[in-house]
Amino acid sequence: MKGFDAEFRDVDHYIRAITDRIWTDGRIDAIARYYDPECVVETPTTTLRGADAVADSTRATLATFPDRRLLAEDVIVSGDADNGFHSSHRILSPMTHAGAGPFGAATGRPVHVRTVADCVVRNNRIVHEWLVRDQAAIARQIGREPRALAQAWLDSTPDAVRPAPTQAPAPYRNHVCNDGVAQEHAAAFRETWEGAGPQALAATHSREVIAALPGGSAASGREALLAYWDAMRSALPDARLNVEHLVAAPRPGKTALAMRWRLAAHHAGSGRFGPATHRRVDILGITHAEAGPRGIEREWILIDEIAIWMQLLEPSGAPVRREVPFFSTTMEETP
Repeated sequence: MKGFDAEFRDVDHYIRAITDRIWTDGRIDAIARYYDPECVVETPTTTLRGADAVADSTRATLATFPDRRLLAEDVIVSGDADNGFHSSHRILSPMTHAGAGPFGAATGRPVHVRTVADCVVRNNRIVHEWLVRDQAAIARQIGREPRALAQAWLDSTPDAVRPAPTQAPAPYRNHVCNDGVAQEHAAAFRETWEGAGPQALAATHSREVIAALPGGSAASGREALLAYWDAMRSALPDARLNVEHLVAAPRPGKTALAMRWRLAAHHAGSGRFGPATHRRVDILGITHAEAGPRGIEREWILIDEIAIWMQLLEPSGAPVRREVPFFSTTMEETP
């Protein structure tokens, strides 16, 4: 690959190899080699700037989860060497909550959490990253409710600011592909939020679809998945969707899909997130899916529900405000 170390066969190999190097081998110093000094890492709760900040964040993560492993479930690649490759890396992390940190005192409990990291890679370095982790799943597995954890984070840092959406540096541009399967997937998702509702997914999803949902839960079968999205739309009825990145990657007997999206809405409906607060909610989400002859058969939906709760709550004792700033956690993953 042009501009990359000769050891790397392709972008998939590069992402998997450097992730193992940093996390499995414990070589945090390698971040300086594989992250651009000016890189930006955006999550739903914070924005890191620079390779040094990424290294510090990695150390903080390992202080809380010292045995953490990053197991690659898939890497969906697009782009080119001149403008920048894009990798959408789905990760499952087994780990033990063995140290005090943002999640509270160590509980010693085992945790499994899923993350998707979208990285722009050029000349052997990550120059930009969007990362969404299922933090509500961590909370539940250590015995905490997502709402309570969000409240604790707000109370800890009541003046933290919400991260603004970030853009990768030129010449890279977000890509929305014209592949039929990908376009149908995105169109049905838009209809779910802005049109007739989740029933639009009946045309694209298999009856036997299995979907990983936020909070560490799952939907077995299409009706269960539609019920999840129906509850989300009921809570956020005026949502507007922006699809930032969409790619289809052909695989033997199936097509792998990766979609990064943003949602802007008001919490105008009671239900999944409690009584309506009428506050604005902004969501950064990443979805992976696998489409086969019967439609989408597997799906992974990454939303940080802690970040949603933090937009609906107030720091304890604070005067009521229209919008709530985000607490900047120190728990971000490399690739």
